[in-house]
Formats: sequence, C-alpha cells, structure tokens
Amino acid sequence: MKIVAEYNIDGKILRLVMGDITERDVDAIVNAANSSLAHGGGVAWAIVRKGGQVIQDESNAIGYVPVGSAAITTAGKLPSQFVIHAVGPRMGEGDEDNKLKNAVSSSLELASSKGLESVSMPAISSGIFGFPKDRCARILVGTARDFLLKNSNSPVKIVEFCIFDELTLGFFKQEFDKLSSS
Repeated sequence: MKIVAEYNIDGKILRLVMGDITERDVDAIVNAANSSLAHGGGVAWAIVRKGGQVIQDESNAIGYVPVGSAAITTAGKLPSQFVIHAVGPRMGEGDEDNKLKNAVSSSLELASSKGLESVSMPAISSGIFGFPKDRCARILVGTARDFLLKNSNSPVKIVEFCIFDELTLGFFKQEFDKLSSS
C-alpha cells in the first residue's frame, strides 16, 4: 500500500492510496456492489474470496439494495470490521452521475451512523459497470469532500480511495491535485 495524496479538511483526512482494498486495516471497506448483492465479479468477488462466505451469506439475508443506496455486513476474515456494499450505476441506465453521488453519500452516512471513523472506497462503478474513470474520480472525490465539509460532527475522520490500477489512480490523482490548488 502506498499513500499517493492526502488532503486535510478541518482535521479530517481525504486520502488516496494505491493497493488492494481487501488488505486495508480500516473500520470499513466499501464494496462496489450490484443491487442483488451477488458478489460474483470485480472488487465484490475479491472481497468475498478473501473475507469468506459469511459476507455473501449476510448479503443474501439483506437481499435487494436499490442503485444509489448502501448496506453493511461484517467483514469476515478481512482486516476491516465491516463491508459497506454501495450499489453504483451501470452506464446506460440513466442519471448515472446522481446515482453514483448517492451511492457514495449513502456509504458515508451509513459509516457515520455506525460510529465508524475510517472508510476505504474503490472506484465504484468504473470497472465492469463501465462508468468513465475520469467522471468517477471527480464524483467520488467531490462527494467525499462535501460530506466531510458538511458533517463536521460525524465520527468519520478518514475517507480514503484505494485504487488498484495506474490508469484509474491517475484520474484520482488529478482530482486530489485540484483540491490542493484550490
């Protein structure tokens, strides 16, 4: 894991790291999930493969989660305590930008309501769901920044983006560079 960028917002940290989200030692990692919480591909598959069947079993008990919403399960054998399953949009379904913003906001609100202090999030919807990586980075970084600014009483102190590949990391780094220059 490598810290690529960090931005301080009134004592709270917005961080960009390169690495494997399943290895992050934070209160919760965010899973890029589908509405049925069937974790068969991408980040979701990696999380269940490393965390164990309990994550899928708890997801099955939850059932359906609408696009733009989030649900929480324990994290099985992962270093984190919880997995927040954020359901992002698939490209082509309409109103994707707002749905992605809602998925991020729902995740952070859920973490806050559970008293969690640190959250690590992947590039939701930018993989198999086909969301453009540059727009994904802009929406995720902007929405997380806005959450930290508007929720000073939230227990959430660290929001990080854990990115696995260089291409996606580049887009997130551009968004962090904009924060530092503003």
